[in-house]
Amino acid sequence: MCDHHHKVLRINSPDLRDTENNIDRRQFLTKTSLGLGALALGSLFGTEKAFSSPVAPGPMSGLEGLPHFAPKAKRIVYLFQSGGPSQFETFDYKPKLNEMFGTELPESVRGGQRLTGMSASQTSLPIAPSIYKFNQYGESRAWVSELMPHTAEVVDDLCFIKSLYTEQINHDPAITFFQTGHQLAGRPSIGSWLSYGLGSLNNNLPTFIVLVSKNSGGQPLYARLWGNGFLPTEHQGVQFRSGADPVLYLSNPDHYDHHDRGEMLDYLKQLNEIQNSTYGDPEVNARISQYEMAYRMQSSVPEITDLSDEPDEVFDMYGPDSRDPGTYAANCLLARKLLEKDVRFVQLYHRGWDQHNYLPDGISSNCKKTDQPTAALLKDLKRRGLLDDTLVIWGGEFGRTVYSQGKLTPDNYGRDHHPRCFTTWMAGAGVKPGFTYGATDDFSYNITENPVHVHDFHATLLHLMGVDHERLTFKTQGRRFRLTDVHGHVVKDILS
Repeated sequence: MCDHHHKVLRINSPDLRDTENNIDRRQFLTKTSLGLGALALGSLFGTEKAFSSPVAPGPMSGLEGLPHFAPKAKRIVYLFQSGGPSQFETFDYKPKLNEMFGTELPESVRGGQRLTGMSASQTSLPIAPSIYKFNQYGESRAWVSELMPHTAEVVDDLCFIKSLYTEQINHDPAITFFQTGHQLAGRPSIGSWLSYGLGSLNNNLPTFIVLVSKNSGGQPLYARLWGNGFLPTEHQGVQFRSGADPVLYLSNPDHYDHHDRGEMLDYLKQLNEIQNSTYGDPEVNARISQYEMAYRMQSSVPEITDLSDEPDEVFDMYGPDSRDPGTYAANCLLARKLLEKDVRFVQLYHRGWDQHNYLPDGISSNCKKTDQPTAALLKDLKRRGLLDDTLVIWGGEFGRTVYSQGKLTPDNYGRDHHPRCFTTWMAGAGVKPGFTYGATDDFSYNITENPVHVHDFHATLLHLMGVDHERLTFKTQGRRFRLTDVHGHVVKDILS
């Protein structure tokens, strides 16, 4: 008998079934309903797996009863500008500061608010007006810096939130807070929550895909930012990289073809199904789903990451960097292709916005890399009819200070972290176009109108996807968790 048939017989062998069914003490402890058995199960699999909610019904199918109401958006692309873009050089115009160059930040404005360790020891906090010009654009007459000429062309599609705030003053907890709703690592990311709750729109691609700009420098990013936390592992984000292998370990080894991989996965699925029926560990089903997705991705990923069929006018619209895989521009173009294929959540990260000194050089370079492709993505989605049901988000983890960190000169300065108020924008499905919400004082140091907390931001994002943020929960470690923790309200005034 050939090896192939031997393999099949071994997988379906009654002897193997008998061995599994008579697996002595571990089998007894796993299946018993007594407290001792439950505790033993916890020690074998970990309390997180043993006492968590079961996996969602069916691979990537989403939860029964979701969406809770008719969604405005089917998909999201989040253009995360890591490092904290300065609102002073982008969208929050403060002309009165020009008269206050080098003067001390009034204590009445600061109000005793904490500073980072990088500027707390400064003997002076001199006010640093932006050196860049601002103009009003579009019918909305929105103020935009000269550093963002392409974004200025699409302001009537944007919904600015100028009153966002957070409690986190340093990068890692602040980014983690924006991505997971908690400043400490270990919670599920936004995309994982949406994958878990709503499921997939395309079974041949992951529900949640991550793109990171290459060679952008700045603060490090960790895979836990797009992790699944305590949710089943099939809901974690999948990073697409530039180069020959966009997804690690997806390609077949040499002399190993697609048929071989399919046959191997069939055998592995049978083994995992036996394992699942024996132990009831929900992670087994999650692994089966991941293996099957990887197999389908072997065909879908090379096709979706191939930009060679895009016409020259598309590359021209996104800018010269769009021909270089892995750049922010190329990732924006790839994001459009992923959204066309109904990927539920696409997360872009672009680092390098952390300008503590030499800010004019740093921010002008970042804007040059990101302004044109960001505007091009909006234009491209709009002309293809995708902006009507796609939510686009642009923003970072906090803003920057009005005072200069380090030496202030007429043409050079730096800015420290400022979590108390900063600007982000949304565009597309469900938000008011050409609209500005919230306001800050003349120093962009404190919010004067309509504060929006990170939890409010998340609640609104989920609402646009048809999800009640208080009802999308997961029970683990004895309580029900959600993206917005125990806070948050939908910012209804920005909804269209």
